[in-house]
Amino acid sequence: MKSHPARPVAATPLGHGAEAVPQLIAATSQTLPEQVDALVRARNFAEPLIAGEQLDSGENTLAHADAVAAILKVIGGSEAMQAASYLVHACGHLNKPQEVIAKAFGENFATLAVETTQLMRVQHQARVAQASGQMVDDPAVQTENVRKMLLAFSRDLRVVMLRLASRLQTLRYYAASKRPVSPGIAREALQVFAPLANRLGIWQIKWEMEDLAFRFLEPETYKEVARLLDEKRVEREVNMAQLRERVETQLRAHSISATVTGRPKHIYSIVKKMRGKSLNFDQVFDIRALRVLVPTVKDCYSALSWVHSQFTPLVEEFDDYIAKPKPNGYQSLHTIVRDETGKAVEIQIRTQAMHEHAEHGVAAHWAYKEAGSKGYAGVSASGDYDAKIAVLRQLLAWERDLAGTPQQAGLFEDRIYVLTPNAAIVELPQGATPVDFAYTVHTNVGHRCRGARVDGAMVPLNTPLQNGQTVEITTVKEGGPSRDWLNADLGYLTSHRARAKARAWFNALAQHETVARGREAVEKLLQREGKTAMRLEDLASQLGFKSADALFEVVGKDEFSLRNIETLLRPPEPVLQPDDYLLLKKPRAPDKSPKGGVLVVGVDSLMTQLAKCCKPAPPDDIRGFVTRGKGVSIHRADCSNFREMSARNAERVIKVEWGSSKAAATASVYPVDVAIEAADRQGLLRDISEVFAKEKMNVIGVQTQSVRGTAWMTFTVEVADSGRLNKVLGTVASVTGVRSARRR
Repeated sequence: MKSHPARPVAATPLGHGAEAVPQLIAATSQTLPEQVDALVRARNFAEPLIAGEQLDSGENTLAHADAVAAILKVIGGSEAMQAASYLVHACGHLNKPQEVIAKAFGENFATLAVETTQLMRVQHQARVAQASGQMVDDPAVQTENVRKMLLAFSRDLRVVMLRLASRLQTLRYYAASKRPVSPGIAREALQVFAPLANRLGIWQIKWEMEDLAFRFLEPETYKEVARLLDEKRVEREVNMAQLRERVETQLRAHSISATVTGRPKHIYSIVKKMRGKSLNFDQVFDIRALRVLVPTVKDCYSALSWVHSQFTPLVEEFDDYIAKPKPNGYQSLHTIVRDETGKAVEIQIRTQAMHEHAEHGVAAHWAYKEAGSKGYAGVSASGDYDAKIAVLRQLLAWERDLAGTPQQAGLFEDRIYVLTPNAAIVELPQGATPVDFAYTVHTNVGHRCRGARVDGAMVPLNTPLQNGQTVEITTVKEGGPSRDWLNADLGYLTSHRARAKARAWFNALAQHETVARGREAVEKLLQREGKTAMRLEDLASQLGFKSADALFEVVGKDEFSLRNIETLLRPPEPVLQPDDYLLLKKPRAPDKSPKGGVLVVGVDSLMTQLAKCCKPAPPDDIRGFVTRGKGVSIHRADCSNFREMSARNAERVIKVEWGSSKAAATASVYPVDVAIEAADRQGLLRDISEVFAKEKMNVIGVQTQSVRGTAWMTFTVEVADSGRLNKVLGTVASVTGVRSARRR
């Protein structure tokens, strides 16, 4: 039995290309300095790195790169594009591939090589997982793989051709070496890569990849169809040669300059027709097929008219893809006729330009723009932009094609892809609107979005977008989102991420207003109390807040009473008990110390009281202030109230000091305030109180307040020596949740 490997791709020189992209070809014909001799330099650069290694298939890596470059050349890829096939494999041997390749070949080459390498790594990991039985034939895995491929392709269209050419070469190698093929590789080629080539109109790669993959997946069926094709091959070829000569001669006789050739027979397409239409092998029409190439579109229809006049056409099998091209840009006339013996013959009629487009596709005509640092996004001419949009939309259509297969049914319905005006792909959830799109592009674009054009037409902002549309957002210089956008019934936002961004804007606005309201209230209070010189940050710190804004926020929310600030600014005059008074006597001799308490230097028998605002205790540095009718008020030297009073009435400041009698010192205790900030939790107050109890410090008062999970506590404890208090505060600071503990 004779084996029928896939038909090798013949090199076909590019002509003028598809009529839709003439400016594109001209734009990509320029050669940048770093592209001079790029192919030779790239091979020389990569050879020492990859010449001795093998791919997973067993193929030598350098040989694989050589073959990929040859395939790219056949389908019209530039020399620079071919050079990239070597740099891709060199990336794995470089510590900083982006930097190294950019320095030698330019940023354009570096980005392409790194992007392709990353995609190859993702696909390799997926195949390894499948081969190990972790996710065999899991459609969700393939879906995620396709998503990553799509996004990689959209960022740099040249990655498409590198991956297609590489996969085709891998299949060719397996066929030539007769090595066993991983079903995952063959299935991915048939179900993912071949449909991609089809969508881009690259028929040469599509047909060959399909036949090779099918040969590996269903070898018996492949051999059977090959045998059926071979049985009457000689007879069929003689008949077709005669028919070909007759058609070409007669068309030329009718002033139609036609070139007629036989069309290759692709086994996989034959099997698909047999299965799809439940046909026997003999009933498949395109086993006998001719292709007619003519100079102009007018000649196409003239040739069609002659064919139908000479043979019996099957009207139901006629397709005019010139008047209505396929979505991927394919154009041709397809007709099936019966000859004098009643045998069916398929005839395709097209121009040379249409044929080149059919063989190489719009992706090849893109020519993989080498625009220096701008990359493929550096388009300027309208033809460039239109061609790029065409390719991107075919990529999106390819992804939708996969969604229609039984294996992928329902898996691609959760999101869509749309295009920016600069032809970049944006992924969105199904049902997303222009506002969702704006927030995905940039948060500020979403906030300032005021209008949208979809495919050039103005639409309401709550219009659901469709796959493949081009969306342009109109913004204002300042402003924010509308509250209507957060109304689910109005349908402005579908994306959870976009909704969160809009909600965050309003939350920030509300917080700003709350802080402003709190600031105004605090500043009015300071003005009433004559404390406008006081720094707001200092005030917040004394109240136990990390910043002034934190204080303003809780005041603005009415979660913190202004009375707390009033108490700090002007503590209430204490109701003095007998124990609060300390009788001070002037020492009788300079070498003798007072018996206890506070010594008012130079004055005898003055009544004194410890100021409640700062609660001094030995050995604090203290000052005295003569009050009106209440004796001398004793303050700490660093007390802010004392500083203000002394600044206004310096003549009433009096020098005082602690008495040095040990008996008096041990007999006296002094109330001291301790400010504690901690993360609020169950049992916090108990744990802190236990510390003071263990240290034998009597707690005579506690004030607590909790704000947004933070507890602010003020403990009033009795101490004989404030110096010992510092050690106790260190122990308090070690209690779980306590952030700071300090004397007020």
